[in-house]
Amino acid sequence: MSSAPLHNPETTLAGTLRQAAQAIRSERVTLRELLEIIGEQGMLVFCIILTIPFLLPVSIPGVSTVFGIVMVLIGIGVALNRVPWLPRRLMESSIAAAHLIPALERGARVFVRLDRLIRPRLLILTHSATVNRLNGFALTGAAVLLMAPLGAIPLTNTLPAIAILCLAAGMLQRDGVFVVVGYAATGVTIVYFGLLFGGALMAGQGIASIISS
Repeated sequence: MSSAPLHNPETTLAGTLRQAAQAIRSERVTLRELLEIIGEQGMLVFCIILTIPFLLPVSIPGVSTVFGIVMVLIGIGVALNRVPWLPRRLMESSIAAAHLIPALERGARVFVRLDRLIRPRLLILTHSATVNRLNGFALTGAAVLLMAPLGAIPLTNTLPAIAILCLAAGMLQRDGVFVVVGYAATGVTIVYFGLLFGGALMAGQGIASIISS
């Protein structure tokens, strides 16, 4: 397991994604190999990369649970201010390069715009150890929401992925505005899931009343 730092604001996200795509040589890539490719950019960039399948119309089958667990562990690592422990079995999960490379390349094109927006500001939301602990727990919570078995319902993966992206990018590049957007996206996700749960509960009660009448 690499001991890469959690923060390095000097390299652009788009550049890191392009370099990762160019470095892939095998037909399948394990999460461990992907992390090694990222190298010194560290865990938060790894977390950002894992959000790509949920933000863009790319096909990487069956990744929400595996990627979600990894992001939960990264969030816990950020909250505890240490490199997270990632299980060997999880890190040996592999992704077809035919799926991963296009996802990284498309992500790089989108993140060029993100790199133009993000910059150090509202540093009070990224510099304090206490605040970063809270940010880590928020990242963990968003990752848990991403793992909810609701992938067939629109936005149930996208909303928490946006929250994770903004929180991780904000912490990585010390941009408090992105951190605020990440918290807001987490809140919207919770409200949306609550509405879905409430709607399902009402529908169930309606069906039960029809059957019992």
